[in-house]
Amino acid sequence: MGKVLIFGGTRYFGKKLVELLLREGEHDVTLATRGNTPVIFSRRVKHLTLDRTSKADLLRTVSMGDWDVIYDNICYSPDDASSAVEVFDGHVGRYILTSTLSVYNPIDRLLTEKDFDPYTYSIKKGSSAVFTYQEGKRQAEAVLFQRANFPVIAMRIPIVLGPDDYTKRLHFHVNHVKEGLPIGVPNPAARLSFISSDETAKFLAWLSQAKIDGPVNAASAGSLTVRQILSIIQEITGQIAVIQTDTQPEHKSPFGVPADWVMDTSKAVQAGYSFNSLSDWFPELVRDIASGKA
Repeated sequence: MGKVLIFGGTRYFGKKLVELLLREGEHDVTLATRGNTPVIFSRRVKHLTLDRTSKADLLRTVSMGDWDVIYDNICYSPDDASSAVEVFDGHVGRYILTSTLSVYNPIDRLLTEKDFDPYTYSIKKGSSAVFTYQEGKRQAEAVLFQRANFPVIAMRIPIVLGPDDYTKRLHFHVNHVKEGLPIGVPNPAARLSFISSDETAKFLAWLSQAKIDGPVNAASAGSLTVRQILSIIQEITGQIAVIQTDTQPEHKSPFGVPADWVMDTSKAVQAGYSFNSLSDWFPELVRDIASGKA
């Protein structure tokens, strides 16, 4: 891969990506962060302290020379994307944006990359404060795909889970079941895609050299309904889940969606990537959370 710049690589799957690249031992890795989180890795990495939303700060990365690959895990608006398009023109071999399942709306069928077309989407201006998370990511994709003169890939991922998940979304469900608290779920039968933090990092590393471009869905094989998730938790904890269609805000499931939100990963699979099955890692993660290991 060569010379790599990573925006947002000090926690969760960003940190795992860095460690994966370091273990491969073939890459010159530089992290660009605000410096709020300690940068501690198994081997030495270069570190730039900067504000991703500042075009002037982005220009500092170009002073270090050209980049073979840039991973952008923290681009949330068209303004952020526009700065990248201007700053890195002629200075990057491949630009990989971390995008999201949220660019799609929940719908009762498999979602393919064509269900949101960033190449024709109307572009607006603004910072992340102006847009919802969904619209900010849609705008970021639109700017990059319509205006960048360098190759762009947008990895669209669903909810990322792992023992290091700082959002504690699966922890919420495990703890609520263990404590007998109600869990608000508008549609317990709605199916969801998930991916582990380990596989997210692995997929990002694969994208650096894969023969693929444009938007690409990435998710573990299979899907789960909230009812099935709670059934797994019940079996592991021995406690009964209290499911309600409506609850107080603090008890509403972060997995509660009105309809299926499931990704078709055929594009990545046809390009040669093999995704792990949800059953390979999800029950074990629940066990670790329930036992306090995660």
